[in-house]
Amino acid sequence: MASRYHEVYSAWQNDPEAFWAEAAQDIDWVEPWRKVFEPEQGVYGRWFVGGSCNACFNAVDRHVEGVRAEQAALIYDSPITGAKKSFTYRELQEEVVALAAVLRAQGVGKGDVVIIYMPMVPEAVFAMLACARLGAIHSVVFGGFAARELATRIDDAKPKLIVSASCGIEPGRVVAYKPLLDGAISMASHKVDGCIVLQRDEQRCELMAGRDIDMAEAVTRAKQARSAVECVPVAATDPLYVLYTSGTTGQPKGVLRDTGGHLVSLKWSMWNEFGVKPGEVFWAASDVGWVVGHSYIVYAPLLHGCTTVLFEGKPVGTPDAGTFWRIISEHEVVALFTAPTAFRAIKGQDPKGEFVGKYDMAAFRTLFLAGERADPETIKWAEAQLGVPVIDHWWQTETGAPISQNPIGLGQLPVKYGSPAVPMPGYDIRVLDDAGKELPRGTLGNVVIKMPLPPGCLPTLWHADQRFHDAYLAEFPGYYKTADAGYVDEDGYLFIMARTDDIINVAGHRLSTGAMEEVVAEHPDVAECAVVGIHDAMKGQVPCGFVVLNAGASRGNGEVEKEVVALVRDRIGPVAAFKSVVTVKRLPKTRSGKILRGTMQKIADSEAWSMPATIDDPAILDEITEALKERGFGGRSG
Repeated sequence: MASRYHEVYSAWQNDPEAFWAEAAQDIDWVEPWRKVFEPEQGVYGRWFVGGSCNACFNAVDRHVEGVRAEQAALIYDSPITGAKKSFTYRELQEEVVALAAVLRAQGVGKGDVVIIYMPMVPEAVFAMLACARLGAIHSVVFGGFAARELATRIDDAKPKLIVSASCGIEPGRVVAYKPLLDGAISMASHKVDGCIVLQRDEQRCELMAGRDIDMAEAVTRAKQARSAVECVPVAATDPLYVLYTSGTTGQPKGVLRDTGGHLVSLKWSMWNEFGVKPGEVFWAASDVGWVVGHSYIVYAPLLHGCTTVLFEGKPVGTPDAGTFWRIISEHEVVALFTAPTAFRAIKGQDPKGEFVGKYDMAAFRTLFLAGERADPETIKWAEAQLGVPVIDHWWQTETGAPISQNPIGLGQLPVKYGSPAVPMPGYDIRVLDDAGKELPRGTLGNVVIKMPLPPGCLPTLWHADQRFHDAYLAEFPGYYKTADAGYVDEDGYLFIMARTDDIINVAGHRLSTGAMEEVVAEHPDVAECAVVGIHDAMKGQVPCGFVVLNAGASRGNGEVEKEVVALVRDRIGPVAAFKSVVTVKRLPKTRSGKILRGTMQKIADSEAWSMPATIDDPAILDEITEALKERGFGGRSG
């Protein structure tokens, strides 16, 4: 089937407002908008001005009133605890209404902020939707974040209430949330009115009299009272949520998501971009604390009438490298969305893909990868093992949905390894040099988006319009700065090579660490890799590589390291000569799977560094430090 992509993208280019007005017909509106786009409102304009709607109604109630009341809406699968539970749309509505009644009884109403500090349990989804039902603004903070990080978010968001849990469960350990919550509330200048706490059987906690409410008890009372909570209409331009970007230090950066544009964008993406039909099972293996969880665990699948999977586990170790295949088989998942790092972990544990053949995955059609660069070797491995299209796509917390993708619903385009394909409607992507001059096709530069941003993108930062302008719009007037470096080829395919901070200057040559990582990943014994630029007195910077070997690698560390150096030199040139290649057991990552290259660079350069708030396992940085010390450079402790 020929792709309709070019036809659809041209339709958007020719009349953006007509395009988004048509897309908005798939959302139920309380009041229609007066103007599709109003350029005079907000920092750069606002979408669907004058319109009103409710996100919870569109995600839940309209399906109950329609034909999906008894269809599964949410499947919870926790290999860590052994728990599994499915909720129909009717049951989801019952849970959301009851929790909304509890929130309302605590004084939460339209425009109030509620922080949600929860593990990957159904109650986290209920809490998000309950806030949306009331017209309240939710701000989900990744469960287990340090108390100081949570405190900074409390002071910035100024929530009326916090919804939390007694603990989170990680492989081999229980993470007590309540001491972190209590510590954060104590540190914060802003004082919340109260907390609603889910008691988990794995570790219960003491509740503070007069402040804390037992969630299960309060919800049970609300159900017994048959409390009715109608969906509160909000303006399309009103906030749905605030999400603080990962790795923030000092003053946090709260990405604001407005309601109407977000619903329109997400609903449009489910079929046109992801190729998933209403009633099918879609799984985003992420966390509700990250933007992928907001968009593609909670809102988009439910808006579309799909069944969404909430997974409390890891790609390996819960219990093995076959966990993803078991979930796909058992729940008849048609599409999986996850980070490349998850597949690199699976490949490292099961390089021959032996677990894949143990499961019937006949329903599975497409794998989507995003969150960081998907190196070609990982994509090729996944294609070979799964026998389905593997689609790399690129977006940011700020955009809420893909910027560029190979649009499955519109008809798949040819795959180009290393490219997240083509811009989606709404995005006019350009590549500029540092002076703001547009560069020719095939030339590496600053990837920017011509303003205005489409529906669903952040209209501003939470209570920080000037900071939004300074961070995203000031450097390249008329454009949104993505802070990614890349190029567009002759066919219009985008290649994202690195964050602009990861472009290194070696003796006057601008080199992409992402391009070097692609080469390193081709080595048959390398499961994962990272390349950073470190200081060199003569050349300015030189590349330093870190590699994790596959289980059962055929060569020893030293042999692989020498071969990697030769491989990069041969493919990229002598200018890319590595200062060193270091074999490590693991790479340091955020909980969302992003490799902490900046911290690795500081350790290698003996610069001062602090422990990243979002790190998955702090002990990994100790291993990196020791490995560098053995090579005779770097290694300053944080």
